[in-house]
Amino acid sequence: MLTRYRNRGITLIGFLMLMAVVGFFAYLAMRLIPMYSEYMGVVKSMQQIKEEPGAANMSPEQVRRKLSVAFDMQYIESGAIPPESIMVKREGGKSSLRIRYERRVPFVHNLELLATFDKTVNLSGADDE
Repeated sequence: MLTRYRNRGITLIGFLMLMAVVGFFAYLAMRLIPMYSEYMGVVKSMQQIKEEPGAANMSPEQVRRKLSVAFDMQYIESGAIPPESIMVKREGGKSSLRIRYERRVPFVHNLELLATFDKTVNLSGADDE
């Protein structure tokens, strides 16, 4: 009596193709997650400055110094955010802090990943813009 066996599962080539796709997305995540982790540290540092008493009356240089200390506490590498990316704007009795910067991360050979981050907080005590 002959019985037919039905093969089930994935072939070796199918498995290798699946692993290539999974590996690509895993590598992409390994390159992107640190960028967004750094951005979350920047946002947290901005919130710390916002919560300080008298933050609305600080000079731009004072804000940059305090942000530098906050960046160190958030493990943001020095020089990652250029000083010209940190802007303090005063208008009509309100003060806001804006950080806008780009982050480039090498991906594969001559390809890079580019992310642009832009966050503004109102230092005068009102809600974020």
